[in-house]
Amino acid sequence: MAKNRYQYETSPRKLEPNIPRRQPQKKRLKVIEDLPKQDIKISKKQKRKQAKLTLVVIGIFIILLTISYRNSQINEKFNHVQKLKRELSSLQKENEQLKVSIENSVNLNTVEKLAKEKLGMQKLTNRQTVYITLPKKDYVESATEESIVKEEKNWFQQMIDKIFNK
Repeated sequence: MAKNRYQYETSPRKLEPNIPRRQPQKKRLKVIEDLPKQDIKISKKQKRKQAKLTLVVIGIFIILLTISYRNSQINEKFNHVQKLKRELSSLQKENEQLKVSIENSVNLNTVEKLAKEKLGMQKLTNRQTVYITLPKKDYVESATEESIVKEEKNWFQQMIDKIFNK
């Protein structure tokens, strides 16, 4: 009946006696002793259905195996790409460091120091300076002469010129 104590109807509520309910007893399974196996005949339709079901399960398994293999290949390639990216970034950093060290070593003071220490070079003295005098003559020649340029013509143009220039 209703679990709420308030009753909307005008008829009185029936009281149920408090009788504990019995739980249904579990039936014991009978152990069947080894009975001789009977020959069960399976129809051709059932065999076909079982074969189709088996093929479908095998097909699904092969598809899942292929997908799994492909994902593993993708993961390997992704890891290889990440490794190459890390290697590229380290090589770029090393390249930048080498550029900075080259720029620092190209400094004129550094070049002069290396020339003196390693190559044994010295600065020029006044005795080693040789002055020369050049005549004031202009060495540039002007193009006053007219040059004759002979144009080479192909055989067809030469033939036409011979015909019309007679």
